[in-house]
Amino acid sequence: MVTLGRISGLFGVKGWVKVYSHARPRESIVDFDTWYLRHRGEWQPFRVLEGRKHGKGVVARLEGIEDRDQAAALIQRDIAIPRETMPATQADEFYWVDLIGLSVRNLEGVEFGEVTGLLETGANDVMVVQGDRERLLPFVQGQFVKSVDLEVGLILVDWDPDF
Repeated sequence: MVTLGRISGLFGVKGWVKVYSHARPRESIVDFDTWYLRHRGEWQPFRVLEGRKHGKGVVARLEGIEDRDQAAALIQRDIAIPRETMPATQADEFYWVDLIGLSVRNLEGVEFGEVTGLLETGANDVMVVQGDRERLLPFVQGQFVKSVDLEVGLILVDWDPDF
């Protein structure tokens, strides 16, 4: 399962929920027909009946959720989908979830550690790499990121180990 967001609040009185979405663009989270919401360690499917961008966020209506009280029970639940239902990527595109856990090494063979997370900075995405210390490396393909091999589990970077 790939977490795409979280139910963050209520919207109106007819069971709509506010959604904090990690998807880009944010409203593309409602393009998936079924969301899986985690409850007590289990993923429960909910069909998405409708949804849209609302201000800086997203609102949605789920099947079986008809009123504000039912919607309130969903607040703070993670929203996920099965990995295999995500659209295929182009050769130079990657989902963040696929980069987490990969080893990072520079052109000279120095191991930096593994990707533990990514940050969106506005200018470019940044990999959080944990090894002998934490490093923040810009995920700029061609300039700093020379190759990503998902099969081998390795990201090759042009980066000075002293930075």
